[in-house]
Amino acid sequence: MALLPDKASELKQIIRQQLAKMDVHGRIREVLAETIRDEIVPEHQQLSTDDLMKALRRRGIIDDVMKELKVVTDMNDQEVTLDPKPSTHFVDRQPPVLKKTNIDPTRRYLYLQVLGGKAFLEHLQEPEPLPGQTCSTFTLYLLFRNQRFRSKPVPCACEPDFHDGFLLEVHKDSLGDGSKMMDATTMLSICDPVHMVLIKTDMFGETSLIASYFLEWRSALVAENRITNIAVELLGVGTESKVSVGVLNIRLEMYPQLNKILSQEIINTQDENRINRPVCSYIRPLRAGRLLDTPRQAARFVSVLGYERAPVIGGGSGKQEQWCTLLAFLCRNKGDCEDHANLLCSLLLGYGLKAFVCVGTKAKAVPHAWVMTCGTDGIITFWESLTGHRYIHSPIHPDDPPLIEQPKPTYPYRTIGCIFNNQAFLANCQPSDAVEVCAFDLHDESKWKPMSEEAIKSVCAPGATTSLPPLPPLCASTIDAASASNEIELQSRILVSEYRKDLGLTTVWDDQLSYLLSPALAAYELERTTSISAGNEEFQDAIRRAVPDGHTFKGFPIHFVYRNARRAFATCLRSPFCEEIICCRGDQVRLAVRVRVFAYPESACAVWIMFACKYRSVL
Repeated sequence: MALLPDKASELKQIIRQQLAKMDVHGRIREVLAETIRDEIVPEHQQLSTDDLMKALRRRGIIDDVMKELKVVTDMNDQEVTLDPKPSTHFVDRQPPVLKKTNIDPTRRYLYLQVLGGKAFLEHLQEPEPLPGQTCSTFTLYLLFRNQRFRSKPVPCACEPDFHDGFLLEVHKDSLGDGSKMMDATTMLSICDPVHMVLIKTDMFGETSLIASYFLEWRSALVAENRITNIAVELLGVGTESKVSVGVLNIRLEMYPQLNKILSQEIINTQDENRINRPVCSYIRPLRAGRLLDTPRQAARFVSVLGYERAPVIGGGSGKQEQWCTLLAFLCRNKGDCEDHANLLCSLLLGYGLKAFVCVGTKAKAVPHAWVMTCGTDGIITFWESLTGHRYIHSPIHPDDPPLIEQPKPTYPYRTIGCIFNNQAFLANCQPSDAVEVCAFDLHDESKWKPMSEEAIKSVCAPGATTSLPPLPPLCASTIDAASASNEIELQSRILVSEYRKDLGLTTVWDDQLSYLLSPALAAYELERTTSISAGNEEFQDAIRRAVPDGHTFKGFPIHFVYRNARRAFATCLRSPFCEEIICCRGDQVRLAVRVRVFAYPESACAVWIMFACKYRSVL
């Protein structure tokens, strides 16, 4: 296709600049001199064009030039279309490059490009992956004003090949002003940073939090050429929060161009960046949309997110008070008890409940956090965020006569020091901090001392230096529950057969018996979610019909929050009862296994596995 004259001249100019940048002419002169000196005999002093081209190819100069020109033309040929609607959900696709002529003139955008990384020294010796080979990858997640983005996974390397662009809409929060053009002064008042989280996924699918960074994007408002290039140094998390992980090259652009350039003069815990933040800033009402229907389902979702204690400074048995921001917690899919409690409290507030995070201890004085709700009828309910269990609090009255029967606590909590949410912080000032004797009359300041509401607003309100950006929206699961169930079940059968083969045992599977285990697994998950047991009678009746007279049936259900079949099988073998089923010996032994995966938002899942056997009893 013929180029327009102006395009052709522009392309020629780009090629000339690139050749001059590479000093191609100087390199050609050197090759020419070496060729004449070393390869041309004295009686034949003429050098043909073919001889010169062969010498240039042999030294790799032509390949270098073509590679550089290809990069230049690729970068100049990219075009993008722009969706004028705001991105109010998680964008899981390749981010486009802006086509400047298609910008909606009624909206303001920040175009953030990640143009590679460098100095990731931990991966200095990382070999380049072969085609089709599984390798560890980096994935960059972004959150800006209720918009979530994710980069393409790139292989872990000293200089990871990040080349992604993200289009962030800068809109107003006030009702009815969401689509109005924002001027520079108004944008300067937006304190929300761009939250960037770097996640590493190893060859086995395990994720780990590498870095979390809050990018101050408003430097783009003072750039005279509308473009700002920033080298962002990422630091580690937890005890390594002062150690450099690597550097990302970031480019920021504002669209449309600003008409006015701004002047450049214009009770705490530590997050993963070791920044002190008030505990109340971690809580905000969070609505799950149509992903979660009830508060109890929300509690079940939080409980299937992985649990991992925060690292401890300098070893020992002490507890490191490090809380994760919600985006880092969700992207990593695991966190400490405080991270689970903060998320559950935010979800319950979104459902209109009066919820608080409780900080105290459980058995053996182990620090712990859980959630409490106060009903309009005065009933206090404790929610354990790690398991989804609910407990009704009935206080013990030590002054009552001995003959009066006192309630026996069923919850695991021992003491409570304070409670808080996004609007309140109350310290327990009762004679005893034992949970079982505490009264939760939060309006009685002789029992619960409140912090000033003005003080909380001054440090937690949007725009405050210690406040966090708005909570990210939840993402729908990307797990196909049926396919995942079939895959884990097939792998479990293979593992059992191999294990029995090593013991010299043959394995015969009963498909019908395996299918009959499904209602039990569904009932177990329903009970975990709603605390209601249903369907047990039908399951027992079906098993009685499937097991002949004179035969014995044994079953072993177990629950996991991961989809690694080999890891789950190794855990099952630690149970003597499960091992007895898998290693069953006898007459007419038939084995069965059923797997059921229940998918939840953020690709969290509850995995139920049931091993069973039936055999003829021999006296």
